[in-house]
Amino acid sequence: MKNTINNTFEANPQEQQTDSLTENGLTRAVLIGLVTPEQPEERTKEYLDELAFLAETSDIVPEKRFIQSLDYPNSQTYVGQGKLSEIKDYMESNNIGLAIFDDELSPRQLRNIQKELKMEVLDRTSLILEIFAQRAQTSYAKTQVEMARLQYMLPRLTRMWSHLDRQRGGGSTSRGMGETQIEVDKRIIQSRISLLRDELKRIDRQMETQRRNRGKLVRVALVGYTNVGKSTLMNLLSKSNVFAENKLFATLDTTVRKMTIENLPFLLCDTVGFIRKLPHNLVESFKSTLDEVREADLLIHVVDISHPNFEEQIEVVNRTLNELNGKEKPTVMLFNKIDAFRYTPKEEGDLTPRKRENISLEEFKETWIAKMHNNCMFVSAKEKRNIEALKSLMYKNIREIHVQRFPYNDFLYPDLSLSDIQNLND
Repeated sequence: MKNTINNTFEANPQEQQTDSLTENGLTRAVLIGLVTPEQPEERTKEYLDELAFLAETSDIVPEKRFIQSLDYPNSQTYVGQGKLSEIKDYMESNNIGLAIFDDELSPRQLRNIQKELKMEVLDRTSLILEIFAQRAQTSYAKTQVEMARLQYMLPRLTRMWSHLDRQRGGGSTSRGMGETQIEVDKRIIQSRISLLRDELKRIDRQMETQRRNRGKLVRVALVGYTNVGKSTLMNLLSKSNVFAENKLFATLDTTVRKMTIENLPFLLCDTVGFIRKLPHNLVESFKSTLDEVREADLLIHVVDISHPNFEEQIEVVNRTLNELNGKEKPTVMLFNKIDAFRYTPKEEGDLTPRKRENISLEEFKETWIAKMHNNCMFVSAKEKRNIEALKSLMYKNIREIHVQRFPYNDFLYPDLSLSDIQNLND
């Protein structure tokens, strides 16, 4: 696998298996998750589905899933010793060289698991960092990702070079113990993190200047879970050519475009998608990228309504937005991918409670339109359905903000009288 965090390996890289690849040269892996009192089996399976999608995004082929029920993760090996032995036997017998765990592993857990499996081990955090490293295109994004990866690696360094175990110091007759190689590595990484932090501060000042130079135009930000169609909508609304792909984290860099609906100009920006258990180091590193969300006047929260647990994804995004903003912003809830929405009507006489798949699109529409006080829209960016209605809703919200910011700019609103504009302003 490309760009692997080699510093986390216990084994010598030369001793790792080379026959654990597919015919196409892709790495094969097993996925491991836990069922706990706080996380039922159904949710664990969904999280593993997402972990498999993350793996495929990083050109890894998930071969098998292992799930164990525990009251809480084992502090030494995450799963029990028996389950770990089962995983090891399967990996050895099927020539699989990578194990991916659905939660972030502590340095102790990572060290013990690698010692037992003698294979490459990743957790959800390191896998997301791998994807970000592969997807980063601009120097800014690359700097952000590198700092996040180094911060993740720092407490997880393991000894890789036995021939550099000690660096002897002192004179010829009295030699001190010297520095261990891991101490040298930590010092190098800490120095590099310090340099990257200074570089990010410099870039932050540049981006702040850029935002300030945009004037007082209303700013609209597309936010949402990863892979819900934000970049596709950005291309459709602004007639731009932002990279869009059916993979997680296709967009890392914020893209800002000036556009106009009718006669009203504003700025529209596409942002990085959120995900469950988004690594804290990444949130910190991408602070300036997320500043576009913090400084936006209007948020368009894009949701994939075809996803079986889109409501939980909404909660994840709202929780992250609350951490970023600290206060609520005007928001339009935009349900995308209605073309992919499917539901199964209940059979007559079935008295069991209705499940998520038994609720129709029309019922969801009535529920969410009422909840969002009509600031809600159902579209298909792929098939360009309801896009004009979306533009009308955006125009309505942007105009309300614009009128308050420029109360006497009545030439922008030929459909309103001066008294109407003043009423809006009041």
